[in-house]
Amino acid sequence: MAKNLVIVESPAKGKTIEKFLWSDFKVVASMWHIRDLPEKTLGIDIENGFIPEYGITEEKKKTVDGLLKLAKTHPSIWIATDEDREWEAIGWHLCHILWLDPENVRRIVFHEITKEAITHSIKNPRNIDVKLVDAQQARRLLDRLVWYKVSPILWKKIRKWLSAWRVQSVAVKLIVEKEREIKNFKPEEAWKIFAELEYNKIKFKTLFTKLDGKNKNLKSREDIQKFLHILFQNIPEIKETKNKQGYTELTISQTLNFVLSSVDTKDSKRSPGAPFTTSTLQQEASRKFGFGVKQTMMIAQKLYEWVDLGNGERTGLITYMRTDSVNLSENALGQAGKLIEEKFGKNYLKIRKYKTKAAGAQEAHEAIRPTYLSTTPESLASILDPQALKLYTLIWKRTLASQMEDAIVEVTTFNFSPEHKSNQEWITKGEVLKFDWFMKLYVESSDDEAEDEESTVLPSIDVGTLIPSKNLISTQSFSRPPARYTEASLVKKLESEWIGRPSTYAPTISTIIDRGYVEKVEKKYLSPTEIAFIVNDFLEEYFKEMMDYKFTKNVEEEFDEIAEWKLKYDKMLEKFWVGTLKKDIENAGENAEKVIEKVGKACPKCSQDLIYRFSKAGKFIGCSGYPECDYIEQPQEEVDRLAGLRAKYEGKPCPDGIEGTIVVKTGRFGPFLASSEYPRVKWIGKIVSEKDEVLEQILREKWLLVDAESGEKLVVKNSKRGQFLAAKNYPAVKIAKNIPKDVWDELKKRTEITEE
Repeated sequence: MAKNLVIVESPAKGKTIEKFLWSDFKVVASMWHIRDLPEKTLGIDIENGFIPEYGITEEKKKTVDGLLKLAKTHPSIWIATDEDREWEAIGWHLCHILWLDPENVRRIVFHEITKEAITHSIKNPRNIDVKLVDAQQARRLLDRLVWYKVSPILWKKIRKWLSAWRVQSVAVKLIVEKEREIKNFKPEEAWKIFAELEYNKIKFKTLFTKLDGKNKNLKSREDIQKFLHILFQNIPEIKETKNKQGYTELTISQTLNFVLSSVDTKDSKRSPGAPFTTSTLQQEASRKFGFGVKQTMMIAQKLYEWVDLGNGERTGLITYMRTDSVNLSENALGQAGKLIEEKFGKNYLKIRKYKTKAAGAQEAHEAIRPTYLSTTPESLASILDPQALKLYTLIWKRTLASQMEDAIVEVTTFNFSPEHKSNQEWITKGEVLKFDWFMKLYVESSDDEAEDEESTVLPSIDVGTLIPSKNLISTQSFSRPPARYTEASLVKKLESEWIGRPSTYAPTISTIIDRGYVEKVEKKYLSPTEIAFIVNDFLEEYFKEMMDYKFTKNVEEEFDEIAEWKLKYDKMLEKFWVGTLKKDIENAGENAEKVIEKVGKACPKCSQDLIYRFSKAGKFIGCSGYPECDYIEQPQEEVDRLAGLRAKYEGKPCPDGIEGTIVVKTGRFGPFLASSEYPRVKWIGKIVSEKDEVLEQILREKWLLVDAESGEKLVVKNSKRGQFLAAKNYPAVKIAKNIPKDVWDELKKRTEITEE
């Protein structure tokens, strides 16, 4: 029997690790967190040093019982949770549950799940790092204080079921501020004028930029008219059209000679980006593939924990994916150098050691990279699903490119002036990629949504050459409002403002969407909902310090100080509670008025003002005289939504031979389907999303809604790890299976949705 018990947090990770260990090692999973603060009380003894009241969560009692039994029969216990503050704390909680001394237990850490890394960690155990646990505990308790103490104020002053968080509320603030910036934006008109030139059968354009050595901005059609008077004694006929953006374009067909006054040619270097951190991977996967932040982390988690290579062999393909380090190990640098020389040649190699700029970054960690660079994306094409292959390829290319030579781009600038108008400067720029180097493999994407201008190839022209232009083109444009945040650009902003840490970006974005503060528009842009403005403005007024970006940054720095034992976590919490939060809560409770939004019309029953109100089902209109007057009605948008649902569902027969036809009803939690014989016939049905309807249709087409062995009818069920197929009465009927990959591929084709 195995003497050694290794406890990890994930069963997938456990199966991979067990294959690398010896026969006297057994690996089990804690199934992530096993202790937490209570659900219905604060769970923090504020008066006695902010002592947390941890308890075993209900769903983990069976897991804990199993771990306790195993601990009794295995004399040597190892903690092998991931190495960051969150997972260090899980290890610490495991020690307390299993009656182990955190300072003596054998704790092993590794940044990749390979045989070499696992066996090395077994030979070099350490103890639980209590400093990291304290830092995580400080974050958990601080966030609990905010959530538990501020949320009831929102319930009282705005509406029930709202929540406030230290990090997520500030993320919503960013999105609200951006939306207001967009709404307040006033476009400014601008005009450009350029000449079409041709030399040695090469066509190009030159743009007017300066007059008398100073930049000249053309802001209106009148400015263009004045400028044409300078160029021509008699203004020729002007042809007016609209371009593809709908803006005015003027064509002046008149010959005008241009003289090339100077040529400037210089080389420009382009350097590769550093290897991926958590945030840069999330940003680039969003830009290149449209992956959501949560989706990227789920795929990366699988690549890190396990991939089945066939013949029973499992391994981790990438290093740990929660990191803010850009460092690469000497072993990785050696792998990269060898592979670059083999694939591209020695001239392409330039070994680089990147330094993480962010304070508090953990340089002992590595950047995200393949565990073995020799494992090429091509070798995994038949093993990984398309999304996992895309992400692995991205990581592989970025890692390799980071160790390649700078690309060299030759930039040529032509300076023209019209003949007899030497006080004008017209500019033409062109680029030629002289040496591709790292760009042969990888080019980083940009957040800039503007269309890239075409790269101009220029002819060789001697200074003083006279070139005639037969057409001048003048184009109108208007400045554009700032773009809404995408998940990628929001992550970038969160990181720059020190709002949260790499491991928190995905849950932060998921939370503000799930809670209804933010919605996606045009499939990728984050737009605040109406309630986001209301809650944000309230928090800004009454919890100003908590909502300050500098406060959020300072808190992150204090967490780092706790991790270095330069600051005690209870002292940090006391300063925040006594100095800030407690006073703000008392002020808001006593002085804040209840937020009321008037509809702008009178109640038909009692003539008092109608106001917007909220319930779990959503927004509705009610009388300000409630409870004396109980008049309610639906907002027009809700009326339209219900009309659409009724047109879609009503009149169809109920499923499974249930008596009656389908009708749409509304309850405490919103619209639902019922039998026309309701309440005598108790059947009710859920209104599913368009995506779930398509998913069910595909499963029906592929005959997957019936279990082939038992004949049991299957339905789609949801879990924390995604959707799956199971018996209708699961888990009483223990039939469950994954939805096949080809179903997800077909769903993506039919719905054009980039996130699962």
